Amino acid sequence: MKQAKSFDRSIEDVGNVLNLEHFNFTVPDQELAALFYVSGLGFTRDPYMDFATFNMWVNVGEQQFHLPKSDAQVFRGHITLVIPNHDDLKRRLNFVTRFMDGTKFSWLEEGEHIQVSCPWGNEFLILEPNGGSDMHLGISSAEMLVPTGSADGISRFYREILDTPAEVKKDNGTTTSVVQMGYNQSLLFTESEDSIADYDGHHVAIYISNFSGPHKKLQQFDAIAEESDQHQYRFQRIFDPSTGETLTELEHEVRSLHHPMKRRVLVNRNASQTFGNYRTGRDAFVPT
Repeated sequence: MKQAKSFDRSIEDVGNVLNLEHFNFTVPDQELAALFYVSGLGFTRDPYMDFATFNMWVNVGEQQFHLPKSDAQVFRGHITLVIPNHDDLKRRLNFVTRFMDGTKFSWLEEGEHIQVSCPWGNEFLILEPNGGSDMHLGISSAEMLVPTGSADGISRFYREILDTPAEVKKDNGTTTSVVQMGYNQSLLFTESEDSIADYDGHHVAIYISNFSGPHKKLQQFDAIAEESDQHQYRFQRIFDPSTGETLTELEHEVRSLHHPMKRRVLVNRNASQTFGNYRTGRDAFVPT
């Protein structure tokens, strides 16, 4: 008699948060932002959402960066990006370097990844696609620094308030709360004894399936920061549900599956296509 196969089905589970859709950082210079995010990193300015020169939406696979014009905001950690063809990426970064004098822009290749700092100090870790994920271009994860002793409470917050998987992991003396964002993204909160900059108002956007449940729980802790509209609300305070103590701050723009922009198809260009090597039919980004 043939033996039945056995699988760990829990590996396939996805929590209430379905995806981490965008990061919003204000930038003081739209031209410099375009040079960095579009010309340098090779992303695509959204062709349909026109904000003239006071905002810019930049497409990164299935995610975005939103870049309104104002004083610079900086994420307190780093964001991991998946970008294919690092030879072309290095060529683009070399090209924009000439325009970055007097800024915090820098880049360095280290082994299989490239570390990049934007003109205002946002840090990015860039990887090439790998067989462990189906992401070929996009925002894979973000790791944020938080005070020592806060990781357990942060994991409880995401498990109990947002109903998404979160666990504390320890590695070589480093303690991190790892929060699942859909099926191929994560948000990490790493404890640090160093001084952490004050929160400056940048935000992330997430889509969740159970929209009202977390809202009710957040209301119980007086943690709703904005009642945006029928399909969206915001919270900023991340707290320990067992005590109500604030552990860190990161504004979340929470969207329902009825939000009009849910499943919006984002246009992405093939950043390896240039005037000098142009080939017909290769303008669009196609995962390979």
